[in-house]
Formats: sequence, structure tokens, C-alpha cells
Amino acid sequence: MALITSTSLESLLKEILIKHNTSESNATSVARALVAAEVDGLSSHGAARIYAYAKQAQSGKVDGQATPVLTQPSSCVFKVDAARGFAYPAMELGLNAALASLNSTGVAIVSVGQSHHSGAIGYQIEELARKGAVALAFSNAPSAIAPPGGKIPLFGTNPIAFSCPRAEGDPLLIDLSLSNVARGKVKLAADRGESIPLGWAVDRDGTPTTNPHKALDGSMTAIGDNKGAALALMVEILCAGLSDSNFGFNAGSFFTGEGDPPNVAQLFIVFDPSTFSDGFVHRIEAFFNVIEQQPGTRIPGTRRFATRDQSLKNGLELDDTLLSKLEKMRDN
Repeated sequence: MALITSTSLESLLKEILIKHNTSESNATSVARALVAAEVDGLSSHGAARIYAYAKQAQSGKVDGQATPVLTQPSSCVFKVDAARGFAYPAMELGLNAALASLNSTGVAIVSVGQSHHSGAIGYQIEELARKGAVALAFSNAPSAIAPPGGKIPLFGTNPIAFSCPRAEGDPLLIDLSLSNVARGKVKLAADRGESIPLGWAVDRDGTPTTNPHKALDGSMTAIGDNKGAALALMVEILCAGLSDSNFGFNAGSFFTGEGDPPNVAQLFIVFDPSTFSDGFVHRIEAFFNVIEQQPGTRIPGTRRFATRDQSLKNGLELDDTLLSKLEKMRDN
């Protein structure tokens, strides 16, 4: 393993993106998000994603030069056209506008369309909670989950996230995909020549598999089986349906440089809890205290923040092969 600082890794990823037909502002936003995931121990959404991102920017599958466009159809509704570009700058644009509006509206909804991979989507709403807002985040993705009773994937793994401020310290942060594991973990296993545990996915015949290549060609298993698939359908409607973007079965892959653009979507609901309850934060903190009184429990997000503290203190450990490939992408 190689040791690298988060700052050095961010600079490396930014240079790679700029070299592969991405504007400096977009490269900055993307690199920052990928490193944030790596720092938090979410390697499936971290530095390894740069391979596909760079190939797609170079081929035009994602427009690395795109400038997202913000419109405001009503006082509390914001629409962002990502213009086939990376999702990160488009999400930042919409959420900054939403946060600025909360003093007058109390609630804001942001729809981001014609977009790309949302990454570890909890990263996008964590800062909102640190500024006192409560937020929900949803994103659809290329097809990976079959509908109940079916074998052909139609829904994405469709991550959802929730953030909530606390009286002191780090916020509550829930961030999960609607498959048993993120599909990026299966891709990492395939790239490394490793097997995956049973229960992560099935092959194209619907048979549980430990082969990541068969899993990528088959279907991810949804959390809670049919219940998770129903939630994935809900996210498809909230994201792609409201923004006129691609549903999962129409979306191009996040993993390959060729093919059609993903053009998926994200939806955020952000609100100021003080609009509803003056004592919200303190009531929630009392609830958290009750939870933590049970041995072995933890508030969601605490492990992620602990990993972040260690990463920032000690540096990031990256696989030597991965770091070597990244340096070659920058230098060649």
C-alpha cells in the first residue's frame, strides 16, 4: 500500500480530469468529491472511479466542459440542467441556491436532470446539516436491480441519503444504496480478480453468484428483497420522472467510456427544522441519547466520521497498483 495525503490525491485526480477534456472548475468539483469518499473509507466511490470518468470525458459520453444551468420555477423549487456533464457541480449549484432560500421559504426542492454519477451522495448534504438544515437526497442510476419476479435489471441501485444537525459535533448522516451493497464494490472486485460474497448479486439466470463478472451481467439483490425494489422504483420516479431524464434501463453505464450518456437525475428536499419546531435539535439529541444507552449501538455516520479523522491525520492508503495507474494517466 502507498501512503498519500488527501490534498495530493485531489491534485492528482484534478490533473487527470483536466488532461481528459474536463474544465478546471468541473475537475475541481469532481476531484473534491472523489477524495471525500476515499477519506471516508468509501473506496467504491473514490479514486478508482477516475478511470471511467476520464474515459467518458475524453469520449464525450459525459461533457467535461458542461456548465450546469439553474432555473427557479417557484419560490421553493429549483431545477438544474446538468447538460450531460458531471453531477457534482450541478448538485452544488442547486443545493447552494436551496440553502440560500431557506430563510424565506423554510423548504426547498432541487431537481437535477441530464446528470451523471452522484457518487457518495451523503457528501452533498452533510454540509447542509452542519449549517442547520435537514435534507433528503435521492439519485437514480443505470439499471442494476430487476423488478420483483423478474430477471432483467430495470432499476438502478438508486442511493438515498438523509442528514440532520445535532446539538454539537458531527451531524446524523445516513447514506445507502438500495442494493445490498453498492454496485461499485462489485466492480472493484471484478477489477481485482476477487470473488464476492453470496447475497450481493445473481447472474442473468437469477442464480446467486460469487463471480463479480456474472454479477455485473446479472442483477444486484435489493435490500429487503421486494421492498427494496419498490423503493428503487420510487426513486426512479422522483429523479428521472420529475426531470425528464433517463430511467435506469435507458441510462448508459457509469463504468465504460463508450456508449450513450447516462443522463440520470437527482432530487433533494431541504428544509429548515426551526420552521417546524423551535426545539427540534434538542429533542432529536435526547432521542439519540436514548439510542446510545443501549450497548453496541451507534448513530449512523459516526463510523464514517471516525474513518475520516484517521485518514486526515495519518494519510490515505492506496493500493500501489492503483496509484501507479493514476500517475500514468496524469503523465502519459
